Amino acid sequence: MIEKEIRAQVVNTAIQYLNCNEFDGTHKQIIDIYNNHKPLPRGYAVQYTDPWCATFVSAVAIILNLTDIMPIECGCGQMIQLYQNIGSWIEDDAYVPQSGDVVFYDWEDNGIGDCMGYPDHVGIVVEVTGTNIKVIEGNNSNAVCYRNLTVDAIYIRGYGILNYCSKINDVSGAYNNDNCLVYIVREGDTLLKIAEKYQMDYQKLASYNGIINPDFIKVGDRLQIPSNARKVTYTVKKGDTLFKIASQFNTSVDILVSLNQITQTSHIDFAYAP
Repeated sequence: MIEKEIRAQVVNTAIQYLNCNEFDGTHKQIIDIYNNHKPLPRGYAVQYTDPWCATFVSAVAIILNLTDIMPIECGCGQMIQLYQNIGSWIEDDAYVPQSGDVVFYDWEDNGIGDCMGYPDHVGIVVEVTGTNIKVIEGNNSNAVCYRNLTVDAIYIRGYGILNYCSKINDVSGAYNNDNCLVYIVREGDTLLKIAEKYQMDYQKLASYNGIINPDFIKVGDRLQIPSNARKVTYTVKKGDTLFKIASQFNTSVDILVSLNQITQTSHIDFAYAP
């Protein structure tokens, strides 16, 4: 499964609860999903009368078993802290999100500079068209419904960006996209470090990605890694499966299949992500 498909799962799961609300009690199923997950964050069971925007986002994570990359909490402030702890927090209000990202709001934002206030609300990005962002939120007027806003709009506190690529290749932080590895820049990364990981010259990596200043990359950037990086030759042995070979080289079956043209079962040349 590629990253785009996992993001779509998150969005589609959230949409299944569209229009659930407090008035007819249909929001209770969302809170029940959260409360039935153990251990409860901070040991607190959410009440049906509590604000439940963060609970809604958490319920989606629980349903899809993504709690390792999509931290669960019933409080927005605590949820941001969890994203920060795993290096998945984007402080920049002007960040252009993707579907499946998590957006936080501060209703007391005055629109001057980067918002640093305490978060009041949270939702899941459904789609981004140009500078227009569509978000699905729980507890929006006591219901699950959509909100439309623009990039860098007032009240945006920041974003939690899920490490979706870890669900494809847990080791490398990269996923496959049209026969090219794509690496998502993380906290502490430099272009030199990433180039060394794939045994490339950092200037060539910069040129390949159209980066003018190699010293300037930011968390969340997506870098393409040429598919001919780090090739090895592996001879298939009796009892081998693609899964076993992928595990041996710390990559995924999807990457092996999409990066390699396997013409015979006894000999495979493939590029792999360490």
